Amino acid sequence: MMNRVVVTGLGTINPLGSTINEFWNNALLGKSSSALITRFDASRFRTQLASEVKGFTPNLNLDRNEIKRTDLFTQYAIYSAAQAVEDSGLDFAKMDPFDTGVIWGAGQGGMETFENEVESYVKGDYNPRFSPFFVPKLIINMASGMISMKYGLQGINYTTVSACATSNTSIMDAFNYIRLGKAKVIITGGSEAPITPASVGGFSALKAMSTRNDDPSTACRPFDIDRDGFVMAEGAGALVLEDYEHAKKRGAKIYAELSGAAMTADAYHMTSPHPEGLGASKAMQIALKEAKLTPAELDYLNLHATSTPVGDIAELNAVNKVFNGSKNLHVNATKSMTGHLLGAAGAIEAILSIKSINEGVILPTINIQQLDPNIPEGIQIVIGDPLERKIKSAMSNAFGFGGHNATVLFRSL
Repeated sequence: MMNRVVVTGLGTINPLGSTINEFWNNALLGKSSSALITRFDASRFRTQLASEVKGFTPNLNLDRNEIKRTDLFTQYAIYSAAQAVEDSGLDFAKMDPFDTGVIWGAGQGGMETFENEVESYVKGDYNPRFSPFFVPKLIINMASGMISMKYGLQGINYTTVSACATSNTSIMDAFNYIRLGKAKVIITGGSEAPITPASVGGFSALKAMSTRNDDPSTACRPFDIDRDGFVMAEGAGALVLEDYEHAKKRGAKIYAELSGAAMTADAYHMTSPHPEGLGASKAMQIALKEAKLTPAELDYLNLHATSTPVGDIAELNAVNKVFNGSKNLHVNATKSMTGHLLGAAGAIEAILSIKSINEGVILPTINIQQLDPNIPEGIQIVIGDPLERKIKSAMSNAFGFGGHNATVLFRSL
């Protein structure tokens, strides 16, 4: 018999907030985080907007050496993980360190470090004097490594990479290891710091991002007939997953139970989802079955919904295939407020899904002025204002380039 897995700690830093409460309250208000890029001069690119983290003060949760030796994506990871650990009330000194671990995700890793070092080399005297921290700051697994070092966690430790499905992949892997009895506590989630010239330029060249530079606050508009691409964002989300019996024994606060998770592949195209959402629908079906829920019993679904013309409809086709116009199900697209955190998107959306269960509220999808007529009938999208209702179960989707589909499902205890 597999162990039950629960969520006992949450933490975040993202464009809508530097704490869980700030994040949730701004999302309740339906705030947009999208604005013109301030991090660098983006005037030469088609896309000149993004959702940036404002006022980040890493020294609140990181010491001077941690800041010096890490890229921004790792700093976001440590910052959010520190919140989640504090929130959980865990005392790792009282645990076997080999019962604790970190499974963390990032899609791109140290992009800022890479660009800065290469630019410095090219503009310099060609003396190959790279920083000794260049490689450690760059590599994607450093976030999980640094979190483990901070807390002395000596169990399972690695990083997942599945593009924009990354942090849901991390959450699923942590879920599996705990329920198999290979760990009692795992810090999981994802972080990303992609607002750099090369990253913005690359996605801009793909024509994947919105070019609504004259009105950036409304640029991310999932399901709107005039949507023209996603809005890049940055930040991190952290969850403490714990064996249920371990959490119960220590009297932990439990947010929700993670009761289902699944991954599939489209095996279709490098950057486009399967138009009928075949892989996505299968992932949702597997997660439901694992959680012992019928489609008619699911209350809420946080959609991947990035605001791309092709992707939004493909996902709703998948939803329609699985739920067939269920009158119980409500869906939303929170990227309309947060922007798209790439490898960290699934983590902050899992947090919002869990908070929705706790608070009995489904957040709004903002910026929709006219729904795309190609949306399948019967899908209930929460638009404009939050919806108050009892939520016993919540699913969150995350899909990524390469055809990766990852779905997680939480339930109230």
